[in-house]
Amino acid sequence: MGWRALALCIGLLTSFGGAVLAQQEPAPGPVFAPILTLNQERLYSNSLFGQRVRDDLEAASGLLVAENRRIEAALVAEEAQLVTDRATMDPAKFRELAEEFDERVTGIRRAQSEKRDALQEAADAERTRFFELAFPVLFALVEETGALAILNQNAVILSSRSIDVTDRAIARVNEEIGPALPEPMPDISPSPRPEGEDAPEEEPREDPPEDPAPAPQD
Repeated sequence: MGWRALALCIGLLTSFGGAVLAQQEPAPGPVFAPILTLNQERLYSNSLFGQRVRDDLEAASGLLVAENRRIEAALVAEEAQLVTDRATMDPAKFRELAEEFDERVTGIRRAQSEKRDALQEAADAERTRFFELAFPVLFALVEETGALAILNQNAVILSSRSIDVTDRAIARVNEEIGPALPEPMPDISPSPRPEGEDAPEEEPREDPPEDPAPAPQD
C-alpha cells in the first residue's frame, strides 16, 4: 500500500475517533491490510484458557451456592426454634438471644458476600492474565501479516470480514498458551456452622500402632 493510501487510512482513523471504515465485502484472495480487527470477547471465551476459567468459576460458585443454602436452612430452623421458645422464656433473655442471632446472621451474610466477590475478582484477574499472555502472540500475528495495528471490533463502525483475525488468533493462542496453569482460587472454605446445625459425621480413625517397647538390656 502506498503512503497516500496509508495517509488516507490514518485520516479515517482520526476522523472517526479510532473507528475504521472499510469495504463490506471481502476481496478475493489473501488480504494484507494495514489494520486488522479482533473480537476480544470471542477470543477469550473461545480460548482454552477462557473455558478453563469459566469451568473453575462455575465449580467454585456451585460449592458456594450449596453452602449458602445449607446455612440458610440452618438459620431458618434456629429462628423458628427461638420464636417457639419465646413463650416460655424471660423477655430480657429472649431479647439478648434475638440480638445475638441478628448479629450472627449479618456477619454470615457479609462473609458469604465477600467469598462471592473474591471469586469474581479472581476470574477478572485471570482474564487480565490471559491478555498479558496473549499479547506476544497477537504481536507476532501483526508482524506476520505486515499490519500496523489490531483494533477491537467494538471500536469499528464497518469493516470487511477479510481483516478479522479472531479465528486465527484463537487457534494460535490455544496452540501456544493452552488452558495454562490456574492461579490459586480464593479460599471459600465453609463458614462456621450456625448454632443448632449438626456437624457432619466423621469416619472413625484408627490409632496408629504403638512402637514395640525396646527389649531390656543386660
